[in-house]
Amino acid sequence: MHTWPVQDAKARFSEFLEACMSEGPQMVTKRGAEAAVLVPVDVWRRLQNAARPSLKELLLSDVGRTDLVIPARGNARRRAIQELE
Repeated sequence: MHTWPVQDAKARFSEFLEACMSEGPQMVTKRGAEAAVLVPVDVWRRLQNAARPSLKELLLSDVGRTDLVIPARGNARRRAIQELE
């Protein structure tokens, strides 16, 4: 994977995009740290399909993923209330 400083990726975007389409994913760095990756759309779609179900789908699902144990109510001991003298 080729690495591009953000300044080069911006200044030479057409070349950056062409490299992505012909060579595969291209890494972008910002101040020397990895910041982003440009990937071809077919790779992106493959990654999206592999990530099923999405977090949104899991959160909206009415099917439970684990057995949630909820303790019975009313078994807790309460402190006695001290009367004012």
